Amino acid sequence: MRAALSNASSLLRQAGFATAGLDARLLVGAASKLTPEQLISEGELYLNATQLKDADRYLRRRLAGEPVSRIVGRREFWGLDFSLSAETLDPRPESELLVEVVLDHSIQGNRSRSPLRLLDLGTGSGCLLGALLSELPESTGVGVDISKNALATARANLSRLGLLERASFLCGNWADAIRPEAMDAILSNPPYIRSAEIETLDRAVRCYDPIRALDGGEDGLLAYRALIAKASLALKPGGIAVFEAGEGQASKIVELMERDAGASRFLEPRIICDLAGIQRAVARVRQS
Repeated sequence: MRAALSNASSLLRQAGFATAGLDARLLVGAASKLTPEQLISEGELYLNATQLKDADRYLRRRLAGEPVSRIVGRREFWGLDFSLSAETLDPRPESELLVEVVLDHSIQGNRSRSPLRLLDLGTGSGCLLGALLSELPESTGVGVDISKNALATARANLSRLGLLERASFLCGNWADAIRPEAMDAILSNPPYIRSAEIETLDRAVRCYDPIRALDGGEDGLLAYRALIAKASLALKPGGIAVFEAGEGQASKIVELMERDAGASRFLEPRIICDLAGIQRAVARVRQS
């Protein structure tokens, strides 16, 4: 085990991977079915022929540029483990900001123990909805996605996390099936990459994330135009809608919100920065 880890880490480091040690632990751990703790404490264990073959196969895929999360088929998000599939976006840590914004809003309104109704538009792996349900034990939620395969992955994830009894899923286009004023919180990480920029993305994104979850149209704002209008109708008074934004897009999303036909029912939109100082999310609250 220790030799396998050392070899994988060395090859990844030589290939220029900045996270060589971590990648090696994740890949060898997946091949051997051992936890990170076991990798450290049981380094003298011997891998069998199948485990060695899998570790080598995983390593070659990583050296070819495939993300570790795609190789092992899972990603940690909000401290929870989510399986991935070909039609789900690989969750990024910065998307946890959306969860924080909704939780902060519920705490400020003394509603964190209330039975809130949540809506995750473009749910993918179900990571945003799952994270919120894990923190809001009295709440229920709906995940919407246009991909049936993505919904199957999200359903399986929430089932494994013990959250499925409080979640339901709809296959459709954004909030078309949601009745007016039904939701206390709406969140979404929509596609926001400009179509012309898809080919310039890092290979790990361009080749392994579903294009439908990336392509935001000519200006990157296509999804927001639909989302903002639909969220205006679906949100209860006092509820919050929060959308992830691409770099440099937040102010344009605010402009779309201010031009929305239902803008008078909302407080002034708020832009929230991530830990890197990038304007990562835009939120607005419907007036009570």
